[in-house]
Amino acid sequence: MGAPRAYDADEIDDLARRAQAGDRPALEELLTAVRPRALRVCQGVLPHSADAEDACQEALINIAGKIGGWAGRGRFTTWMHAVAVNSARTTYRRMRNQAVPADPQAEGGGRLERPDPRTTSVIAGTRLDLLEAMETLEREHPQLVEPLLLRDVYGLPYDEIARLVDAPLGTVKAQIHHGRRLARPLLRGDDA
Repeated sequence: MGAPRAYDADEIDDLARRAQAGDRPALEELLTAVRPRALRVCQGVLPHSADAEDACQEALINIAGKIGGWAGRGRFTTWMHAVAVNSARTTYRRMRNQAVPADPQAEGGGRLERPDPRTTSVIAGTRLDLLEAMETLEREHPQLVEPLLLRDVYGLPYDEIARLVDAPLGTVKAQIHHGRRLARPLLRGDDA
């Protein structure tokens, strides 16, 4: 069994259009074609391979279920990127909520208000600081998170991000600039 076939962006867009029209074999081929890309996106947020695989599987399910959400203005892979980022963040949140916060010094292993960062960092790998910063930023400024992640974690060009989030280019650039300014102290561990 050889390496999986590589698809170019035009072939993926064609498969996506056919899948949107109800072509089931095209949908299955599309999911096979984008799986390696979706996995790389998930690994960017969740470096532990089992967690990234779970997030990738969730992303593929979301892609299949929400393929009608791709408007066809930009590349399908750009839209898929956003779906995979959101799946990885959802997987992280689920893992964070499952981490059992406990104070080993307390009698009976008393519960703490936040998950134990040692447990969570083992679960999330090296991206714990980034994910926590994005969670904090999202509470006050949810519109800044997706453009910031797409630019600074995944390196998408500003024009693709603008198409993806359906916002003017200037707005996207301003959101990313503002998001960076707010995220910096969170990533350094400052309280301000």
